Amino acid sequence: MAEELFEHFRFVADKGQEPMRVDKFLVDRIKGTSRNRIQQAADGGYILVNGKPEKCSYKVRPNDVVQVMMDRPRHSTEIVPEDIPLDIVYEDDDLLVVNKPAGMVVHPGHGNYTGTLVNALAFHLGINLDLAEGLGNGEGDAEGEGEENFDFQKRCGLVHRIDKETSGLLVIAKNEDAGTSLSRQFFHKTTRRLYTAVVWGHVNENEGVIEGNIGRNKSDRTLMEYYPVGSEEGKPAVTHYRVLDRLGYVSVVECQLETGRTHQIRVHMKHLGHILFNDKQYGGDRILKGTTFSRYTQFVNGCFNVCPRQALHARTLGFKHPRTGEEMDFEAPLPADMQALIDNWKDYISNRE
Repeated sequence: MAEELFEHFRFVADKGQEPMRVDKFLVDRIKGTSRNRIQQAADGGYILVNGKPEKCSYKVRPNDVVQVMMDRPRHSTEIVPEDIPLDIVYEDDDLLVVNKPAGMVVHPGHGNYTGTLVNALAFHLGINLDLAEGLGNGEGDAEGEGEENFDFQKRCGLVHRIDKETSGLLVIAKNEDAGTSLSRQFFHKTTRRLYTAVVWGHVNENEGVIEGNIGRNKSDRTLMEYYPVGSEEGKPAVTHYRVLDRLGYVSVVECQLETGRTHQIRVHMKHLGHILFNDKQYGGDRILKGTTFSRYTQFVNGCFNVCPRQALHARTLGFKHPRTGEEMDFEAPLPADMQALIDNWKDYISNRE
């Protein structure tokens, strides 16, 4: 099974929906597909109803949310350039480095087909992206011809990603040679990436290494799961961590990635017993450490409001320039929401002492 799934289609059944097999329900709504393709997708766990995989025999009922997921991003025939401001840290003829804000999706998918970093990059670079579309046809992405029409993901552009609610640095290639060079650096683990995170709990060790496979959660495919080293499940992942500050019931840690698996830091820190602060997907959006006093509860709820997303920031990024070979290192200061969160905890600890 693929490491990451992407939403291609979503339908909400009407209030008056009569019970109907989900395969027929989808064939009636997706132009150009067949019942056999839908059945294959269901057998592979790619048909979700209300967030859970279902077989073709499932009867769709009123208000059911039916999704078709695939192991690659959904591509319309064109990604339309959008004039979305970018925080560009560096740019030359071969690449640019951007500081992505929390809340921005990197690549279209999961129901986010506009307002993404790719849409903004298409506008900034003055290109239209003509991409393939299809449901389970096994053909992959079509590559364009010429400099003005190429597959942004495969031939250049995105060589790595960060989650929607994670802020921080990304490098984007502007041509195929740069994309190849940067991709190799990520593959061979020669890039330098440091993240800052706020996690629940007192991290006992000053520093350490977390090793263990990361793969899809078997009961909820929107989540990733930790599996032991050597497991047949998932792919190997290694995270180095170092405590930067201990603030009572939370800790500020620095994480260095050897690998780049989906949700790696979030899953590895959870395995260590320290879920990221306000990480809604993994349970960090409730009070996991501390007292039951109402004053403390009010304080933590205020912190959730100050930083309304997982407290994770891709702070530094380093690599060799694909053309010159020069070592390049960039740093993005903590965004205002995470800095305010840390300041609030520092004030809380100070007043308590």
